[in-house]
Amino acid sequence: MLRNAALLGAALIAVGTQAKTPAADLHSRLLTLDTHLDTALQFARAGWNFGDVHPRDSDFSQLDIPRMQAGALDGGFFAIYTDQGPLTPQGYAAALAIARTRSDLIDRTIAAHADAIAPALTAADAHRLNARGKLIAFKSIENSYPLGEDLTLLAEFKTRGVRLASPVHGKNNQFADSATDAPRWGGLSPLGRQWVAEMNRLGLVIDASHASDASFDQMLALSKTPIILSHSSLRSANDHPRNLDEGRLRQLAARGGAMCVSTIFLGDMKMSPARAAIFAKYEDGSKLDAAAQRELGRQWRALDATEPMWDVGFDKYAAMVLRAIEVAGVNHICFGADWDGGGGLPGFDDITAQVRLTARLQDAGYSDADIGKMWSGNVLRILDAQKR
Repeated sequence: MLRNAALLGAALIAVGTQAKTPAADLHSRLLTLDTHLDTALQFARAGWNFGDVHPRDSDFSQLDIPRMQAGALDGGFFAIYTDQGPLTPQGYAAALAIARTRSDLIDRTIAAHADAIAPALTAADAHRLNARGKLIAFKSIENSYPLGEDLTLLAEFKTRGVRLASPVHGKNNQFADSATDAPRWGGLSPLGRQWVAEMNRLGLVIDASHASDASFDQMLALSKTPIILSHSSLRSANDHPRNLDEGRLRQLAARGGAMCVSTIFLGDMKMSPARAAIFAKYEDGSKLDAAAQRELGRQWRALDATEPMWDVGFDKYAAMVLRAIEVAGVNHICFGADWDGGGGLPGFDDITAQVRLTARLQDAGYSDADIGKMWSGNVLRILDAQKR
């Protein structure tokens, strides 16, 4: 059951000024998916309930069931994220335990709110759940480091419901070079090439976000099915190695893939010492009691008012989205804002604001059908294209 009805009402009021606009009407009718939701980081927090709407002035979170409903986000891919550790048997074992625990936690959380949300494995599942008025929960892996050198574990995670996975995160690992580390493999490692083949064999979507340019090139060349970037920005908007250049975006589109446009690395990240200290505690929030979490959230929001983490706002994000569409075409763009993982910008703070993007796309002249492709159709097409 959803709780805190008064807070839900407040969330609805917050977007109520747009409730009767053409954009809001369209947005509510579309099937909308976000391809990278880090909200599983919240699920282990003491006293944090996915069915509550959480007050913005004292909570980090950007997504919960009431806000999904208020913002008309129909679902997305909940990430099993594991931080990069040592490339040793001990490191792999510890990471695998974390990944299995987080996968189970996602399952339990979704099951606990079965009145509102349900798991999905296929595009058909997403359409079926949407027709029933249910929110949609896909699962993904961000960083395949927990697999160690045992690629049979991909089949285990497929059985656990995972349908999308990336090989690497912020540092090089046993599979690939990261966009934000000095090259080690020159792209994919030999094991990384086997990872691509096994992903194809199992019918799992390959996610190239966080991968180096060379790793991206090799995944695109080796994969027998279209690949995706679940949460990446355009390098022409900000010259950062984590972002994708326009030439590679064109190549991705030519191979049938899609870039899900993120809100991160569009400008300089202002990670002051004070914010870094809070962020470190946030990532291990399961060890904090509810009062300590609220205080940490209050401190974070206070910093937002004086020194926002990103030095750009919604207008630059929207301009980047429109440029990405020009480069790739409407069949090869999707959205993965990186909610609860560092995403969000002034003016585009949580999912209740996403109707602003639909409005901007309408203003740019895109049809309802094209906007629908970008909000979910392209992702579901790529999911369907995997060989099983």
